Amino acid sequence: MDARLNIYENKVSVKFLKYITAAAKVFSSLPTTTLELVSLRISQINGCAFCVDMHTKEALHEGETPLRLNLVAVWREANVFTEAERAALALAEQGTRIGDAAEGVTDAVWENAAKHYDEDELAALVSLISFMNTVNRMNVITQQAGGDYELGWVQNFG
Repeated sequence: MDARLNIYENKVSVKFLKYITAAAKVFSSLPTTTLELVSLRISQINGCAFCVDMHTKEALHEGETPLRLNLVAVWREANVFTEAERAALALAEQGTRIGDAAEGVTDAVWENAAKHYDEDELAALVSLISFMNTVNRMNVITQQAGGDYELGWVQNFG
C-alpha cells in the first residue's frame, strides 16, 4: 500500500507532528506498560496499522509479553491485566469510541480510573488518549502502512 501523503516528510505535517510529539512528554507520569497497552488498544480500534506496528514493537522492547499484547484486543475476557490497566483500557476505549454512545465516557469508567491513577496521571492518560486518536487519524487518512517501523524511531522523530 502506498501512502497518499508522506506525513513524515511533508513540511506542514512534520511541523504539526513535532509540536504534538513534544507535548507527549507529559505521558512520562504513566507506567510504560500502561502507555503502550493503551496506545496499542486505541490503534487497534482505529485501524491504524502504523501505530499497531510501532506500539507492539516498542512494548516488546520494554519487556511486555507477547501473550499480553495478543490479548489487548480482548482485554475484558483476559485475566492477564491488572485492575489499573483494565481501568485505563476502559477509559481509552470509551474515549476513543466517543461517538458510539450518547454518554461518551461514563461516570463509572471515570471513577474506576480515578481509583487507580492520581490527578496528574489521569491528565496524562486523557492526553495520551487524545494524542493517539489524533495520530491514528492522520495515519489512517493518509494510509500509512504498518510493518516497517524500526524500534526507537518515534523517540528520534520529535
